[in-house]
Amino acid sequence: MSRRRVLVLNHFAVPRGYPGGTRHVELFSRLPGWSYVIVAARRNLTTGRPQRPEPGFHPVAVTPYRGNGLGRVVNWASFAVTATAAGLRQPRPDVVYASSPHLLAGLSGWLVAALRRTPFVLEIRDLWPRVLLDMGRLSETSPAYRALARLERFLYGQADRIVIMAPGVRAAIEVTGVAAEKIVFIPNAADPEDFVPSGPRDALRQRYGFTRRTAVYAGAHGPANGLDLLVHAARAVPDLDIVLVGSGAEKPRLQAAAQGIRNIRFLDPIPKTEVPDLLHAADVGLHVLADVELFRVGVSPNKVFDYMAAGLPVVTNSPGVVGDLVIRAGAGNVVDPGNLAHGLSQAAQASPDELAKLGAAGQQWVRANQSRTAMSTALADLLTRLLAEAGTKRPASFPPPPVAG
Repeated sequence: MSRRRVLVLNHFAVPRGYPGGTRHVELFSRLPGWSYVIVAARRNLTTGRPQRPEPGFHPVAVTPYRGNGLGRVVNWASFAVTATAAGLRQPRPDVVYASSPHLLAGLSGWLVAALRRTPFVLEIRDLWPRVLLDMGRLSETSPAYRALARLERFLYGQADRIVIMAPGVRAAIEVTGVAAEKIVFIPNAADPEDFVPSGPRDALRQRYGFTRRTAVYAGAHGPANGLDLLVHAARAVPDLDIVLVGSGAEKPRLQAAAQGIRNIRFLDPIPKTEVPDLLHAADVGLHVLADVELFRVGVSPNKVFDYMAAGLPVVTNSPGVVGDLVIRAGAGNVVDPGNLAHGLSQAAQASPDELAKLGAAGQQWVRANQSRTAMSTALADLLTRLLAEAGTKRPASFPPPPVAG
């Protein structure tokens, strides 16, 4: 039997081993009987460096930008154009799978699926445009918000399935009129087997310059991450070293704000293949988000699963779905968004045995409940069901996309 094809559109995807989002290559590479092509931006969002084509990964040109202004929106639009063109040049897929956060990637996926007469899956990583509203980036009466809300409802209506990554997102989508059976929960995940370090811990600590108890934040440095809260908390807990690894629009400002705080430092992004070494060298994994109500129900942070899979105890300032997971797994400490200093202090004062117990519990929970292998099984089931339905449910024509108004 010939292999089925799935076309994945994700602006910010990266190939395996590189800094950034590898969710889709990890998931789709595990699907038996399927081949995949991931269409992503040619420039890595985390490092700013070009990404080259490789098997299963097709980078496309996008416009450059800095900050969060108009240039960023033009960058999104450019990806929608070039990704659509690339998708139409690929061999006809059996399924088109488009991932947010920005909805123009979803619009591109819908258009390719409609023109190629294939099922369309929309993955919601962030609830746009609500997250922009909750963070104060848009007002509910603005033309931009109304246009995005209209596009959101259109894409929900056109998608054959909607994949969510956090359980709290389901209610927000259902309230728009989407049937419950159309929504599938496939969250982020991690496998402990992928976090085996390359050498002994003492040597790794020496490599990264970890000389005291060290808490690591590994991820994006953007407005949503709320890292000002971490910088402020670090000053209050001088006996714990804080290391932030990654990049983002806020990093230069955060580095300036951290001047004079001796127990905090910043490192450049590292390849995914090096992350197991970094986490094995650390004592605690930090998960930090801005104090936004939506984040309590609508996030599935990959870094938390990475920490747990690596056997690293977690400190998070995100009560709700993330905090409940950490508590349920017995994997660490949860504090209120603005009370990170308390969580850092607990990590600084805990005994080595206490930290080891938390780390082991988190690792055991991930292995049993949220491995990438288990999530790939759920994805395979979704795609198989779609193919079974495809012959009777695809329309002969497709409606026009929504217009602002």
